[in-house]
Amino acid sequence: MSIEKNWEELGDDIYCIDTGFLRPKMAACYLIREGDAAAILDTGTNFTAPTVYALLNVLGLTRDNVKYVIPTHVHLDHAGGVGQLMADCANAQLVIHPKGAPHMIDPSRIVAGATAVYGEERFANDYGTLLPVDEERVIAAQDGDTFDLNGRTLTFYDTPGHANHHGCILDSKSRAIVTGDTFGLSYRELKTDKGDYIFAPSTPVAFDPDAWHQSIDKLMALNPSAMLLTHYSLVTDLESLAQQLHRNIDAISEIAISEEGEEAGRHERIKGELGDLTAQQIIDHGVDMSKEQILEFLSSDLELNAQGLEVWLKRRAKARG
Repeated sequence: MSIEKNWEELGDDIYCIDTGFLRPKMAACYLIREGDAAAILDTGTNFTAPTVYALLNVLGLTRDNVKYVIPTHVHLDHAGGVGQLMADCANAQLVIHPKGAPHMIDPSRIVAGATAVYGEERFANDYGTLLPVDEERVIAAQDGDTFDLNGRTLTFYDTPGHANHHGCILDSKSRAIVTGDTFGLSYRELKTDKGDYIFAPSTPVAFDPDAWHQSIDKLMALNPSAMLLTHYSLVTDLESLAQQLHRNIDAISEIAISEEGEEAGRHERIKGELGDLTAQQIIDHGVDMSKEQILEFLSSDLELNAQGLEVWLKRRAKARG
């Protein structure tokens, strides 16, 4: 696939960019254009930057026209390319959740943590080099803060649940919300004539089901026209998907809670139960894949989700003393 084909126009001057992370249509970032100004919402990794610049060129813009870079949170499939974009886009300001800002100003802790998990070689292959951002160019956005893009308003909303440093962005022109992971994961390969299939990413380390339910309700109360997911692209059957997501958060929480006090072998049991639940739901949704194919397709998600649930259980145990 040529670099010029790695994006899709969604209407209202919104472009969904395939970041190329791990596989096609695994992760997206978004470019919103209003006149001679652009905002990049989520960034992919460093390796996404050339695609962003190619799209700017097609639109008759340059890097100097980028006014805002806005990652929803600092997980690296969403924010790994922040430093590179900020280095290349001299007029841009970084808009980010206050809890995420320190990690973009000094990404050393993120790099150390991810390298410990993935190893230096895989980290370099998947993410490249994370560049720090000048603190003077960083805006720590508060809930309800608005940002002007040539008269088009982008509003930041604090939305914990998946991560405690997560924010979503409502676009005034389209009434669509860029949701990062707050409105779940809905891969295009799992869409059938029954619609989209959606599930919650409980990836480490800040899964909070109560806060997540509240964040979903908060977004739905804004009466959006669509949700723009990082994983992946635009969904519009919002009432149905919100209810699916609420149910999924409850179901995976129950899987984890059933394992409280049973630490030996717990990770693999949680992962197995997550796989059974998800595969059966996907099969019932009419996806033409076997259980084995589904488990392989979602292997990374299931592993990370199980890790996140186990971290949550440890946090619950510590809170109880």
